[in-house]
Amino acid sequence: MSAESRKAEIIAATLRLADELGPDRLTTQAIADAVGLTQPGIFRHFRTKQALWQAVGEAMDAQMSANWDAVLSKAKAPEDRLRALILTQLAQIERTPAIPAILHSRELQAENPDLHRRFRTIMMRFLGLLAAELERARGMGLIRRGLDPGDGALLLISLVQSLAMRWTLGGRAFTLQAEGRRLLETQLALMSRPADEGRTG
Repeated sequence: MSAESRKAEIIAATLRLADELGPDRLTTQAIADAVGLTQPGIFRHFRTKQALWQAVGEAMDAQMSANWDAVLSKAKAPEDRLRALILTQLAQIERTPAIPAILHSRELQAENPDLHRRFRTIMMRFLGLLAAELERARGMGLIRRGLDPGDGALLLISLVQSLAMRWTLGGRAFTLQAEGRRLLETQLALMSRPADEGRTG
């Protein structure tokens, strides 16, 4: 196996085990056992445990960015782009359930400032994409005049975060995307411009 393939295998195992054990409890020995390496073998590919987590952060960043770009390249209307962004993020969490725990692990990020900065950048990028679509929708007269696009974007991110938490705590007893679609439509309806506001001005 090439060095790059082995690194990808280690990152995938880290994400899987972070879901099973929790990111704060995950050891390099557990990762080594999962991929059939010794612990020193892990450190031949990643100099430190912090470096491994940084690589995990890079992989998460790249995957999320690719997903966002893919759905934005297909949807044109701002409402459809908002739906696509939120639903693809929920789909990513369903595929990689460790994401919320990793993103919100204070212990993990306190030990790794670079990882903290990367996760903050990811969040701000997603916030910016949502706010941009809400700004477009406001310009087209589709959302309430008094709704600030930045505030609206925060509400949508909060929907994702709270739903992911409920999904995790509830033993993943429901389909995240289906529940997310239902609640998202409610949120978008509340943001929509009432008929008595008109469509211009």
